[in-house]
Amino acid sequence: MPHFAALVAYDGTEYFGFQRQIESQPTIQSTIEDVLSQLARQPVTLLGSGRTDSGVHAVGQVITFTLEWQHGSEVLQKALNANLPEDIAILQLKQVSPSFHPRYDAQRRAYEYYIHDGPIRQPLKRRFSWHVYKKLDETSMNLAAQQLLGSHNFATFGQPPQGNNFVREVYGANWTRSDEMLTFRVEANAFLYRMVRSMVGSLKLVGEGTWTIEEFVSAFNAQNRDACGTVAPPQGLHLVSITYENLHWST
Repeated sequence: MPHFAALVAYDGTEYFGFQRQIESQPTIQSTIEDVLSQLARQPVTLLGSGRTDSGVHAVGQVITFTLEWQHGSEVLQKALNANLPEDIAILQLKQVSPSFHPRYDAQRRAYEYYIHDGPIRQPLKRRFSWHVYKKLDETSMNLAAQQLLGSHNFATFGQPPQGNNFVREVYGANWTRSDEMLTFRVEANAFLYRMVRSMVGSLKLVGEGTWTIEEFVSAFNAQNRDACGTVAPPQGLHLVSITYENLHWST
C-alpha cells in the first residue's frame, strides 16, 4: 500500500494543538485524518513530525500516512486541499519509503517567533504575533540568545515529551527586526515541550530591561523550570522547517 509524506501549513488559532485528543476538541491531526478517512472510505491514521500546542502555527509540519490510492500524488494533494478547511493546507505531497518516519528521521527543526513591539496594537497581527507595548532591545536579546548555542541541558526552558533527557543541541538562535516586528529564529536537533516559548519569554525580559544578560544566563544555568521567566503566548510561534537526509521538498 502506498506510503505518503506531506508538507503541511496551518493556522492553529482554532485548534487544540496538532495531536489528536481523546476528547472531541478539534486538532490538526484529527481534522486531516477525517478527510483522509473519507477519501479512503476507511479509518486512516497519520504520523506527525512533532506536536505543536494550541494556537501554534506551522508552514513546515511533516506528516506521513498509508493510503490505498491509485490516482497519483498530485491528485491526492488536490483532493485533500479541496476537502480540508481553509486554515489547513497540504503544500507538497509525495510517495516515500514505508520505513520513513517523520519524527525519528528528522535531523533539525526550526521555529520562528514573532513579537510586535509597537506602541499601538495591530489587530491584523494579533493571531500570529505577541504584542508588547515596550520597545525591546534586540541587541541585548541577541547577546543573551548566543548563550543558547551548542549542546546544553535546557531544563529551565521545558520538559522532554518523553523520558528524562533535557539535553538538546541548538545550531542557531537569532533575533532580527523589521520596523516594529521582531523575529526570533531558532534551529535545533529537537526541542523540549514549550522550550521555544519559554526561551522567548525570558529573552523578552532581557529586551525590556527587567533581566540583565547575566540574569538570563544564571536562569539558564540553573537547569530548573522555576528559574524560567515569562512563557510567551502561543500565537507568535511558527514551525517553519524540518530537515531530513532522505526527504527534500521543492523550493
